[in-house]
Amino acid sequence: MDIAATATQILAGERRALARAITLVESGRSDHRAQATNLLETLRGHGRTALRIGLSGTPGVGKSTFIETFGLMLTGMGKRVAVLAVDPSSARSGGSILGDKTRMERLSRDANAFIRPSPSQTHLGGVARRTREAIDLSEAAGFDVILIETVGVGQSETVVAEMSDIFLLLLAPAGGDELQGVKRGIMEMADLILVNKADGDLRAAATRTCADYTGALRLLRKRAQDPEGFPKAQMVSALEDTGLQLAWEEMEKLAHWRRETGHWDRIRAEQARYWFEAEVREGLLARLRREPVRGAMLALADRVEAGEITAAAAAGELLDGTLAGSMGGSAN
Repeated sequence: MDIAATATQILAGERRALARAITLVESGRSDHRAQATNLLETLRGHGRTALRIGLSGTPGVGKSTFIETFGLMLTGMGKRVAVLAVDPSSARSGGSILGDKTRMERLSRDANAFIRPSPSQTHLGGVARRTREAIDLSEAAGFDVILIETVGVGQSETVVAEMSDIFLLLLAPAGGDELQGVKRGIMEMADLILVNKADGDLRAAATRTCADYTGALRLLRKRAQDPEGFPKAQMVSALEDTGLQLAWEEMEKLAHWRRETGHWDRIRAEQARYWFEAEVREGLLARLRREPVRGAMLALADRVEAGEITAAAAAGELLDGTLAGSMGGSAN
């Protein structure tokens, strides 16, 4: 890949170049990783800022329908919207369906929208390992709003909050009472809780659920990055296209307040540090899978299995030896 030419094409908003670049950053080949790092460094400092919106929720809550209706509303306002959707990978085969373009058929045909599904592979937290880099590429391509849809696994899906400016949690009517709302984890990360499917026979249940979560949010500790009244719960219907305009206004209000108070820049800086540390961890794990470290790891695993050494002691021995070797014997 011609890195300079690809960077120029991405900055010009060419969708094919963006798609090729995301494929490059998702590759696990060492030569591709070197090219991807070069490309991201070339694009660094482009000066463009998109509103990054993370979206999570349990399977069946209507995330894809919400994103399509919400995305069409935004493109109708003249905004360019990128959707980075993460599909769960099979624990057996490693494959993914990657059917988000099929589920978002109308949005996929919109000239101002870009939809990119990616497999989660073995990465936990509801996102793919390279989603963060795909966000950077989409931002460089000039998209105004970037929607990051997680796989939908529940309370543990908090990683997406480390790569988004606003984190939405979609809930279904009658999905839990007030005690459910005070559970730690994903609830503490949400900026807006949207009770979807507030239409037809479910409208009354959605009203009760929204009231329950509104009460539950009052019990959570106030965060420094939240203005008065946030986080909050609202009702929406992606099917009937109701409540989405109000939800967007709340997102804009929150984003504006964070920019004006300096929280926007602080949060993004903290996120950059988080992903640096994550890359270090992933790099160390990758080294443990290589020879000759892998041979030493297998030998220690056999000793653990035979009861000759505890798992903690074996792990300490392996890590001490690996770090000492990689750092010229300076590790303690």
